[in-house]
Amino acid sequence: MSSKEYWKTLVHSQKFASHAWIGGQGTVSPNTFESINPATGQTLAHVINCGEVEVNQAVEGARAAFNSGVWSSCSPVERKQVLLRLADLIIEHREELALLESSCMGKPISDAMNIDVPGSANVFRWYAESLDKLYGETAPSAPNVLATITREPLGVIGAVVPWNFPLDMASWKIAPALAAGNSVVLKPAEQSPFSAIRLAELATEAGVPSGVFNVVPGLGETTGRLVGLHNDIDCLVFTGSTQVGKKFMAYSSQSNLKQVWLECGGKSANLVFADCEDLELAAEKAAFGIFFNQGEICSANSRLLVERSIHDKFVALLKAKAALWMPGDPLDPTSPAGAIVDAKQTSNILEHIEIAKAQGATLVCGGQSVEINNSSNFIEPTIFTDVNPSMTLATEEVFGPVLAVIPFDTEDEAVEIANSSVYGLAASVWTDNLNRAHRVAKRLRAGTVSVNTVDALDVTIPFGGFKQSGFGRDLSLHSFEKYTQLKTTWFQLR
Repeated sequence: MSSKEYWKTLVHSQKFASHAWIGGQGTVSPNTFESINPATGQTLAHVINCGEVEVNQAVEGARAAFNSGVWSSCSPVERKQVLLRLADLIIEHREELALLESSCMGKPISDAMNIDVPGSANVFRWYAESLDKLYGETAPSAPNVLATITREPLGVIGAVVPWNFPLDMASWKIAPALAAGNSVVLKPAEQSPFSAIRLAELATEAGVPSGVFNVVPGLGETTGRLVGLHNDIDCLVFTGSTQVGKKFMAYSSQSNLKQVWLECGGKSANLVFADCEDLELAAEKAAFGIFFNQGEICSANSRLLVERSIHDKFVALLKAKAALWMPGDPLDPTSPAGAIVDAKQTSNILEHIEIAKAQGATLVCGGQSVEINNSSNFIEPTIFTDVNPSMTLATEEVFGPVLAVIPFDTEDEAVEIANSSVYGLAASVWTDNLNRAHRVAKRLRAGTVSVNTVDALDVTIPFGGFKQSGFGRDLSLHSFEKYTQLKTTWFQLR
């Protein structure tokens, strides 16, 4: 891994694109918004804030490309080769993409280089290799009938992604959508537009035809709303807050009744039972589950439920692990955590910390912002005990490095507390009792339950939630279900 000095030098020569990508080329406008590096407070670029003209151009171009068949009618093998080339280009431009990720949202450069960028390339490679291995069906029918069931691309996909994992989240949507033969209009978060723009440029270089993959940067209340309300978008896929997800459901009803697939917020519970033999590992993973990526993860294990008999011992272990997650300069490869994405989010996290204190929770460690590089968008890893399940800290998504520790006495109580949230994205269970592991995992209302680990994730398994965490599923072969529609073709033979 290169040194801090290397990355500091590289960032000064890095180009931060300010254009949209429409019809295979850059598009500019005098209507812009300012993109700021949260770790330094410095302006990175003034990026186009796409309005009705740009969004219409992107959708019209995507529709024309789809109808022409230049991509949608390609053989699976042809699309496969282009997407494999794109995966290779992502790796070839690994440093550049990592720097774009780190600079705009404050994440450690080491995470961007070693996790985000190669992970995104792997997603494109996996879907490329999958798409020519999907078969249709033949229905059981009378001898004089042949009925086939095939999956066809939907058409134009609108994708709206968040800022916490800009390239990863884009790849989770774009890779299967393109693999299935659709055209895409991607709206990245205004805090993190750069890797999406660069991804579209690389896609064009890889051979994705003009108009098939478009990027329209802009503010959520303007560009995002225009994408959600557009009458010629067939499907809208979204990752972000539950509050904004509900708006996209409304946009669908107000426009063309487009399909909407949501992956929204979370308040994931991590249950640690006294029969867990390796409490040291459980504490290490509990710290990772809330402090990795500055806690800016929808599935972060932000509620820690600990059996009362081991509560004090476990909190002491956890406090020691938290000390290893102190934030530092994101361009320093040794920094385990970086900056919060912007001043607004920093203020929101600090406000939740003050509310927790006022409601009677006990601050174990952290709780303050730290100034680095003249920026105060850094927050210490924070742990609260004496948290009641009804407290704000136990019910609202903080989206930051703040952990609520809640004691429990029985298995039934633990499950009841875990399921009391309006969210149901993920959960974790720590126990060496095989029967308990199965019982509790079955009872938890969450899209992913990780046993003796946290936040289990792989491209081969679906990711998504229950309840107000949404109902969309990213990753795995199940993702193709969002981007295709079933067609029955009935042949009456004679």
